[in-house]
Amino acid sequence: MKIIFFGTPEFAVPSLVRLINAGYEITAVVTQPDRQAGRGRQVRSCPVKLEAEKNGIRVLQPQRVRDDDFIRELEVFNPSAIVVVAYGQILPSRILHLPNYGCINVHASLLPDYRGAAPINWAIVNGEKKTGISIMFMDEGMDTGPVLLKKEMDILDDDTAGSLSLKLAEAGAQLLISALEGIEKGTLIPRPQAGKVSYAPPLKKTDALIAWSKTAKELFQFIRGMNPWPGAYTFLEGKRIRILKGAPVETEGEHNQAHREEDAGMIVTATRNELIVSTGSGKIAILELQPSGKPVMPVRSFLQGRTLREGMRFHDS
Repeated sequence: MKIIFFGTPEFAVPSLVRLINAGYEITAVVTQPDRQAGRGRQVRSCPVKLEAEKNGIRVLQPQRVRDDDFIRELEVFNPSAIVVVAYGQILPSRILHLPNYGCINVHASLLPDYRGAAPINWAIVNGEKKTGISIMFMDEGMDTGPVLLKKEMDILDDDTAGSLSLKLAEAGAQLLISALEGIEKGTLIPRPQAGKVSYAPPLKKTDALIAWSKTAKELFQFIRGMNPWPGAYTFLEGKRIRILKGAPVETEGEHNQAHREEDAGMIVTATRNELIVSTGSGKIAILELQPSGKPVMPVRSFLQGRTLREGMRFHDS
């Protein structure tokens, strides 16, 4: 089976590696153009491109996947199948209908739950206990195609979007190989999606601003869902701070107790080793953070040399 692979971030790398190790002929890899990144704005290649080059696979990086010249270039490869894993652009009809076996997508949710670009993040933010991988045939809708295989996975209390993404990427790679084998043998029956539909829209940096009026439990989920990117953030004394890790604090007699709205974001405990903040309901301990221009650090390191007082407040601007 000749395959063209579409993918960009680290999440897509295990699928590409599995395809190579399984002996599939990867005739080309399509990924997003190189971008400037980091404080120095250096041009960097994405993880999928680096993996493809390491394996001597031709890499294509169109600005627009809908361009006629690019589609004509794809047609020359005459692929049996196209595999898409977190590519980053919507494929037009001409590409979807190009391969004999169709376009197969690895999606990080149990479809039709969390269709869209950021299913892992929103599943954690919304407090879901389970998620998973869906392998589906692509159509012209947004993650609306018939499903070939699914695999369920628990979301643990210590999962972040980053850690859960790693686990789902490996599960998706394994399930992809099973799906391709079933497609070739004709043993898999694609089934239309059924059930209530939910969506996972793309994340912007501004989506990660902490609203301290949320409950401690909601903020615990929010911080984990925004870690590592875009990173939940807030402001203290006019300076931006990213919060990477926190935990709800249950104090006897205060569990689920509502606070005054004006108390949300207020520091209620500030010692050499502990930073606890009031929320819309309950309190949350800040465990790991990143001041602007500084590395990620545990709260103990952040508190060293700083004079934080009870009654000081985190703000949203």
